[in-house]
Amino acid sequence: MPNRIRHILVMTALVFATSALSGCSTINEKLAAGAGNVLPVWAGGEPADVPPRQGTPEYDAFMKERERKRLLPAAERGDDPKAATKPATTSTSTSQDAVH
Repeated sequence: MPNRIRHILVMTALVFATSALSGCSTINEKLAAGAGNVLPVWAGGEPADVPPRQGTPEYDAFMKERERKRLLPAAERGDDPKAATKPATTSTSTSQDAVH
């Protein structure tokens, strides 16, 4: 087989392989967008506290509620995570104790 025909066959095979692989990535991108919503958390799905996807009506309602809470004073919000996880300190410590 002459070299020219062999090169054409190799190039054709490479073009076919790259087009097949790019087609798989396009399909996987479309499948992954919907499959992430139905997977359980233990299998890599989204947790329950994830905000809604952008562009949906639920997202708009979520952002309005978030903005409303942001405008409230901190004492009225009631969801301060620092207050719930902050341990009560009974000893007198200085700022140098944390460094050493």
